[in-house]
Amino acid sequence: MEIARNIITVVYLIVCAVLIIMTLLQNKENNNSMEDIAENPRANKYFDKNKSRTKTGRIQKNTIIVGVIFAILTIVLGILYVL
Repeated sequence: MEIARNIITVVYLIVCAVLIIMTLLQNKENNNSMEDIAENPRANKYFDKNKSRTKTGRIQKNTIIVGVIFAILTIVLGILYVL
């Protein structure tokens, strides 16, 4: 049981580092740009339709996946340390 706990702890630390790095790589979104004010805010733009295909979209999707893995590992480690 102790070996499994140590392995999961190492994986947890790696996931923590990856989550921090991926969060820092994300771009800060500026919702108040002059382009959006001048145009119709309800208009569907090409970028909005294909946002998931861009580098920013992929980083956001992968950050969510790593965040879910982080949450699951947190629960598993909490259970293992109680036992």
